[in-house]
Amino acid sequence: MYNDFNHQQNHWENTFAKTKDMFGISPSESAQLFTPILNERGIKTVLELGAGQGRDTLFFAQQGVHVYALEYTEVGVETIKKKAEALGISHLVTVLQHDVRNPLPFDNETFDACYSNMLFCMAFTTRELESLSAEVLRVLKGSGLNFYTVRNTKDKNFGMGTHKGEDLYEVNGFIIHFFNEDKIKHLAKGYDILNIYNLQEGELPTELYSVLMKKV
Repeated sequence: MYNDFNHQQNHWENTFAKTKDMFGISPSESAQLFTPILNERGIKTVLELGAGQGRDTLFFAQQGVHVYALEYTEVGVETIKKKAEALGISHLVTVLQHDVRNPLPFDNETFDACYSNMLFCMAFTTRELESLSAEVLRVLKGSGLNFYTVRNTKDKNFGMGTHKGEDLYEVNGFIIHFFNEDKIKHLAKGYDILNIYNLQEGELPTELYSVLMKKV
């Protein structure tokens, strides 16, 4: 199983290399949901996990937020850098290639907020997600926000494809970890859950939980 997880990087590298703007160029529904919260709280530094090809990274930066974007793939990192340069917002976008199964490369209490769109529902075991959640908590400032979206067990692809353990299924080459509300609560150690939103995105549509938490 774990070997399959390690192969996901190559699968994403190849997919991004073949498909420009795989998820489109408009910001995701979750980014649009999070933006008023950023503005209301005057948040200026955001850590984005799993930035992909940068549609949300660039959207946040265009609002004047400095985004530190971590991305698994080399092609994703280079794509985001080129797009930021073309838009004249490179000074607000810092991009690093990083596997979030490893400790985050930042000091304690660095960021006002952390954002990730469908990163937590990638090929991670629950134990790896526990470690990642703790790392996010570490790098957030006091009362910092953690906002993430995940595919949930109401999604049409839940239970489809090849079972990879826990609530993980491989569908069309991608390993997806589907969430229920109990898993969200399990990963909320050190946080207050402020809200769990239900979102739909894409053609299926994809069924998502968007989770807003505050560090305590």
